[in-house]
Amino acid sequence: MSNTFKVIDMIAKEGLAIAHEKATFCSTVNRQYDESFKPQSMGNGRIGGTLRVRDPNEYTVRTSGRVMDIQDTEETTQTITLATQYGVDMRFTSTDLALNVDNPSEVRAFSQRFIEPAISRLVSRIDGECLATATKATYNVVGTAGTVVGASGDITALGQARARINQGLAPKENRALQIDSITMASIVNANKGLFIPDGQIKKAFTEGYYGRSAMADFYENDRTYNHAVGSDVTVNTSSSAGVTDGGTTITMNSTDGNINAGDVFTVAGVYACHPESKTSLGYLQQFVAAAASTGAVTVSPPTVLTGAKQNVCSISGAQLATTDFNGKTMTFVGSAGVSYRQNLMYQRDAFVFVMADMPVMDDAHKCVVRRDEGFSLRVWMASDIRNDELLCRVDALWGFKTVRPAWSTRITN
Repeated sequence: MSNTFKVIDMIAKEGLAIAHEKATFCSTVNRQYDESFKPQSMGNGRIGGTLRVRDPNEYTVRTSGRVMDIQDTEETTQTITLATQYGVDMRFTSTDLALNVDNPSEVRAFSQRFIEPAISRLVSRIDGECLATATKATYNVVGTAGTVVGASGDITALGQARARINQGLAPKENRALQIDSITMASIVNANKGLFIPDGQIKKAFTEGYYGRSAMADFYENDRTYNHAVGSDVTVNTSSSAGVTDGGTTITMNSTDGNINAGDVFTVAGVYACHPESKTSLGYLQQFVAAAASTGAVTVSPPTVLTGAKQNVCSISGAQLATTDFNGKTMTFVGSAGVSYRQNLMYQRDAFVFVMADMPVMDDAHKCVVRRDEGFSLRVWMASDIRNDELLCRVDALWGFKTVRPAWSTRITN
């Protein structure tokens, strides 16, 4: 029995080490809310599977002199849901378990044979799904669809992504870039003639990648999202686009459009404005479709025309009316029916990833839960006397949320 417990504990500890190594994306986003899903001191109860998080309050500046212009505080919240359970299931024979777990070489061999393939697949699936969800929820896009960043020596898109995040008022620390191997190779080649730090030169030459540029840490990740543009993106808004101040709907012409969730577009004449000064940023505001549509499109960000949360304006910075969206050309990123690799630059707090410790069942005699650096795994074993096997399941309970999409930017290829 004690030997079996050593094996269970070994699987959990080895699994956490592998999880931290493989979770290229999830390990770089906000993890501060994990503790909220643990038992609370008052009544020793739990909050359940959802947590409400307050959005930052926003205000307008009085410019009318001495007399107060009192404004209401409109607090909004977002809900983080912890409800997704993934796992991997294994079996071990008595022969497999007949090892000396105190021997490091045997432990490593056992890990390479059984644990690493299983945990790697589990973590890769979670990390990839979170990265895809984050990318599809991001409405800022830079780069040229169909052209790999770094081609012909052009790495302008990296600076443009940095600028978009800056303009969203994201903190300048804890930024990362998830980038596929092909794009990494292209950027390394584009930078070969530039003056860069000695360590970067060595890494670029010996390893084929950069560690940091454009204020962001680079993570080579071939799980980056590959987005397929909808089959019909030659689109105008309807003569009555249905836009409201603060609304999330834009209606396409009834004869136009067949778009996919994650498609990004602009509307002619609708410009992005600075979150604080409300002046025009000089480029059209980008919107992302939250769901596939052939009519009314649910979009992010909402179309806020006035007030502290205003995010759109005219080219001159003037406020827009709802009618300014009617009968306008919608221009999409990419061509209809074509897929484009989407790398992602972001500040850590743009996204939240949460995990909770799963319960140990009352009759589970061979079950452990281990947590390390925010990653939690439960390993549970039970014997099968008929087949002389020990069945093993590894489970993870997690949730993911995009909370500040303005702090992230896609870099399309």
